[in-house]
Amino acid sequence: GKPVMAEAFMNFDYEVSQIAVRDQHQQILFYPLSHNLHQNGILKFSLVNDALNHSTLHEQAKKYITQLMEELDHIGVFTLEFFVKNQMLFANEMAPRVHNSGHWTMNGAVTCQFENHLRAVANLPLGSTEMAYPHNLMINLIGEIPEAKRLLAINNLHLHDYAKEPRPGRKVGHLNINTHCDTTLEKVISELPANLSQALKDCSRFFQD
Repeated sequence: GKPVMAEAFMNFDYEVSQIAVRDQHQQILFYPLSHNLHQNGILKFSLVNDALNHSTLHEQAKKYITQLMEELDHIGVFTLEFFVKNQMLFANEMAPRVHNSGHWTMNGAVTCQFENHLRAVANLPLGSTEMAYPHNLMINLIGEIPEAKRLLAINNLHLHDYAKEPRPGRKVGHLNINTHCDTTLEKVISELPANLSQALKDCSRFFQD
């Protein structure tokens, strides 16, 4: 006798997220589409590069998120996650805020999502959402953070420590890797601690785009 909403299982190809920001004058700027990979229900990697940025999927995603932001009269950053199946987008979740899959922007975009959110709310001009690098990879650190000294010895890598108590399944920080070529990206990955490097190699299909 209770109302129920059920979702059918979808055997999707991969997940992407579109992040945009809308100011108080109805201007909307779009960040590049992010290709996301989850492990055990937790976002593990987000990859952002030119391939997705110039795809038909990005144009579709921008259209859908624009409709939502305008209908809701949303001010600030907005995130819309999609499942991709046969090059078609199916909305999965939305978040009226900055989002984990946009943490790459802290080092990889001209203006990060956090700054643009504040600009929009404070009625200040929005900053550029363009990529500062053509290859951007965000790695969530789950449970614990590897030795900071070792991580920071790697060129093109940035460590963001959330100062949270280590705990299994908890996001305690993230790494941003931002490079000008995919060869450099692969080199940085090879220099990561073994568990992170191996996890990325195991997900080699993730990098095919």
